[in-house]
Amino acid sequence: MEKPRQGFWGLWNISFGFFGIQIGFALQNANMSRIFQSLGESLDNLTVLWIAAPLTGLLVQPIIGHMSDRTWLGRLGRRRPYFLAGAVLASLALVIMPLSPALWFAAGMLWILDASINVSMEPFRAFVGDMLRKDQHTAGYSLQTAFIGAGAVVGSIFPWMLDHLGVANEVAGGGIPDTVKYSFWFGGLVYLISVLWTVLTTQEYSPEELRAFDGDSQSDGQSTLRALAARSPTSAVVWIGAGIAVALLVLVTGLEKEMYLLGALLAAYGVASIIAINLAKSGRGNNMLSDIVGDFSGMPDIMKKLAVTQFFSWSALFIMWIYTTPVVAQYAFGSSDPASAAYNAGGNWVGILFAVYNGVAALAALFLLPVMARTVGKVRTHVICLLAGSAGFAAFIFLRDPQMLLIAEIGIGIAWASILAMPYAILASSLPQQKLGIYMGLFNVFIVVPQLLVATAMGTVLKLYFPTEPIWTMAFAAAVMALAALAMLRVKEDVSS
Repeated sequence: MEKPRQGFWGLWNISFGFFGIQIGFALQNANMSRIFQSLGESLDNLTVLWIAAPLTGLLVQPIIGHMSDRTWLGRLGRRRPYFLAGAVLASLALVIMPLSPALWFAAGMLWILDASINVSMEPFRAFVGDMLRKDQHTAGYSLQTAFIGAGAVVGSIFPWMLDHLGVANEVAGGGIPDTVKYSFWFGGLVYLISVLWTVLTTQEYSPEELRAFDGDSQSDGQSTLRALAARSPTSAVVWIGAGIAVALLVLVTGLEKEMYLLGALLAAYGVASIIAINLAKSGRGNNMLSDIVGDFSGMPDIMKKLAVTQFFSWSALFIMWIYTTPVVAQYAFGSSDPASAAYNAGGNWVGILFAVYNGVAALAALFLLPVMARTVGKVRTHVICLLAGSAGFAAFIFLRDPQMLLIAEIGIGIAWASILAMPYAILASSLPQQKLGIYMGLFNVFIVVPQLLVATAMGTVLKLYFPTEPIWTMAFAAAVMALAALAMLRVKEDVSS
């Protein structure tokens, strides 16, 4: 059997919830540092508070993916219960966050908000694969990417728009301004309405229907547990050793203290592997820990190859998000002093640049990616788009006119669209249906790890070798994005999809 073909409005309904999710995510990204500083936190400690976001995604997404693969609540479905629960919690967090009376309260709300966003976000990736036939995966993930881009633009510019409409953008004596409060409340409302739209306008296929659609590719999961039981617990010691080595490296070389977290995560996975292997060997492998460890260690070959591309491409993105403001302020506006008017003008222009690349991503996802994928295939499409992103980063090295930097953002926006669509379209067409949720969740690991590395190692490299020349971060971004494109050449596409 083949799944029914979805028309445009069917594709729209499946992914519209992501519009609200991305508004919430964009508001969080653009304003949490501002909220923390408004409540008295120093600039030096912001990174520690921000670790909550990637760490939460790393823990929550595989768990929610595992759970949603095994959920069926009748008319409410398989993935939609998680959309709805995450939306309710995230909307409440968005309403409460700007009312935070103290720093510790805001930090706690960030954990709740990010966890809730991840509860909603993770099943949406698998939902597209559940609902669409293989030849519509590119269209489905491209439209989802368009909603991500549109939501990011709205969430990013909303406080700026309220400021220009006369809403107070500062508070006498300090505090969270009304522009931020109203933006978060607006975001909470749109988040809930958008997700409810998807929940109410879609009907998921039952487990029996999915088995009929997927045919012989369905399995009972016992092969993964048998492979886990056959492993020696000593193999997990390598992960523990790697974690200890990272911690020692930080201690000896003086790397940023956040690298200790990466070491702790590696060691924790080693410990979890030992426990999971022993449970599987004793015949008690039917549990979440064994399933997650077994699926991570037994990832399909195509997922391993895509993970390398994912690692490099997201490394470039995190370099951009962290360092674009100092680069643009110093080289396009002529100031490296954060207290100067020129530096803050550069910071405002970065907001415009980011809105442009998100807007380009939305348009590219709708009009460019589907055509390219049909013409040259999903793999080659991703290679071409990643190279466009590399060229965009490289352009920062040579361009000094703020207006000309908009050209660089076109290449970056095209790459961003492809990063959000093509890997997931390839995965959804290649993975077993009954494990789509857990594999999509585990794929998030290769987004989080580069974030931790960039947030720590890149800062150390900059201090040691280019303390007054942040422009070289863009050279690093261009290089690693090009490496992502090269790594993509190793992926073999399933031409039947």
